[in-house]
Amino acid sequence: MEVILERDGATCVWCRREVGVGLVEATTEHVVPRIKGGPSWIENEVAACRRCNSRRGHRSPSSWADECDGLGWEPDRDRLVRVLESLTDRIAERGGQRRARPYLEAQLRRLRTGR
Repeated sequence: MEVILERDGATCVWCRREVGVGLVEATTEHVVPRIKGGPSWIENEVAACRRCNSRRGHRSPSSWADECDGLGWEPDRDRLVRVLESLTDRIAERGGQRRARPYLEAQLRRLRTGR
């Protein structure tokens, strides 16, 4: 958790609330859900508050970001793109993760274009 907070800052990627302060519990979550083939690597994790992490479930990052927008929150799309690009690079280096690759490419495309 500390590595992720140092890398990304101590805010929730979805609602941008400061995490680890007061009642806002800090959690990490997989950007590409494990159910979609996302690995348990640091490159696939972001800081999120417990509320957002629980509410997201297995929704895609782009769908959940759109839903967060509808709730009046401002998801950090730039951070999501950076994390997904880092994960893409790591997969290229390490190999494997066949199931995650098309999902990852589609999410990057949607987050970059806003659709």
